[in-house]
Order: sequence, then C-alpha cells, then structure tokens
Amino acid sequence: MDQYTAQDPRSQHPGPALRGGDQTHPGKTNKMPDRPDHGEETYRGSGRLTGKRAVITGGDSGIGRAVAIAYAREGADVLLSYLPEEEDDALDTAQLIEKAGRTAVRVPGDIRDRAQCEEIIRRAVDDLGGLDILVNNAAFQMAQPGGITDITDEQFDRVMKTNLYAMFWLCRAAVPHLRPGATIINTASIQAYQSSSALLDYATTKGGIVAFTKALAEDLAEQGIRVNAVAPGPIWTPLIPATMTDEKVEKFGSDTPLGRAGQPSELAPAYVYFASQESSYTTGEVLGVTGGKPVS
Repeated sequence: MDQYTAQDPRSQHPGPALRGGDQTHPGKTNKMPDRPDHGEETYRGSGRLTGKRAVITGGDSGIGRAVAIAYAREGADVLLSYLPEEEDDALDTAQLIEKAGRTAVRVPGDIRDRAQCEEIIRRAVDDLGGLDILVNNAAFQMAQPGGITDITDEQFDRVMKTNLYAMFWLCRAAVPHLRPGATIINTASIQAYQSSSALLDYATTKGGIVAFTKALAEDLAEQGIRVNAVAPGPIWTPLIPATMTDEKVEKFGSDTPLGRAGQPSELAPAYVYFASQESSYTTGEVLGVTGGKPVS
C-alpha cells in the first residue's frame, strides 16, 4: 500500500478510540500505544521536489514528521525546528530523512523567541545552501473545558507567540532569501471555521493564520512567491493526548463524516502539492483536510 493505492477512506486507518498514553505537553510519539502513521512505510516519492530546500517547524513528530518524510522522498533537503524536549522524536525524523538520501539539519529551540526564528532561517541558508520552502507548522494548544475564564494570561501568551508571532518572524526573516518559485505553507485548522470554546485561544490564532496567509500571498505575488495554507481536521498526533482530556481523546475524530481521526500521512500530500510546481497558479488558498468537515 502507498498513497496512490485506492482504499476505503472510512476504514483505511483505525477509528475511535485511539490510545495516546498518559502524556504531558508536548507529547512523545514513542509513548503512544497507538502510534500515528507518518508514511514511514507507505509514502512513495516521485521527484517532485528534487533539489529543493525546506524548513519545517514542529518537524519532529505528527504532521511535521509526515511532511518531512514526504519532502525527503520527493528529493528535498530538510531543516527540522522543534523544542529541545522533543529531541528523541527529532532524531527519529532526521534518520528517516537521511535514509531517503537527503540532508537533515536539526535546530532545537523555542520559536517564541524572535532570535530563534531568525537563527532557523540563517541555519537553513548556511547549512542547506538556500531556502525554497517554509512550512510554518509548529503550534501550541491546551484545551480548557471551562472556556475563557480558565485561560490564563500565560497560556494565552504562549499560544499567540507560538502560533502567530513565530510565523510572522519566520516569514519576515525568510522572504529576503526566497526567489521566484519559492513557497510558504502555513498550518491553519478546522478550528478557524468551526471553533470550539475549549480551544478559544488556539482557534483565534488559526483564524489569524488564514487571514495572514491571504494577505501575505497578495504581498509576495509580485515577487513570484506563493503562500498557501493547509487546514487539518482532527489529526492523531502526540499533541492530542498531551493536551486533551481522556474523554475527548476517546472520542477524537468520531464527529467527522468519515467517522475517524486522520493520520499525519494523510496530510503530507497536501503540503507536497503546495510546495511543488503543480500548484504554480495557486496562492492565497486554504486546503481543508478534515475528514469531511467544511472549511468555509
């Protein structure tokens, strides 16, 4: 089986209830009894990104790992940005990139720091020889079932800095190094369109990412740089058991028309499409990968 093999989308991957283990933020892949599918055994490349150089934030696990695997197998070298406590997952991802015959650069650090964002871009330019693709994927969420009164100033600040400020800093640092044909891909969410009260702060940032994507696409179009976003629905990653209640985890993905959570491997082709020449006339768009939930 690979991403080209026709399958029934309802039963292609396991449905609820998935077991994520007893985890604290940011969560670890190897502690999940039901480990996500990142395409390790199934993603087949076809040279669509040969010679490209990519930065992926949150590249250690989850969606970031799936995108890193796909990019490497499509011919790209990859810089992984991640938190220092995610080093084990990042090492595993780097090994998968290198197994595909591509260069993997690891840059641990907290992107809430502007200097760290600037260092990520500098390392990409120095260690990869340039930059063609920026994937702003890292995010922080922490569900608060009590709603706005349970969200502390500290949590709100962390969500804003990780999800919005870092994206702005990374894009601002990257643009002077991007050439015509380069792409920026941001990770939005179904939460931008169907917001949950327990994720009020997170949903706010995801709505902001949609607006930022459209505005930046217009800004950079005259330079031949495209900007798009992917809006995932419920995707099974370490962040889910690390930030949601056990009750929510048990039902995770069951409210989609397809009846299950998505796997990171099912997101990767969308990021490949936006990074490749195949989407040359597409900018300012948001592609929903949501199991049937509408993004409009």
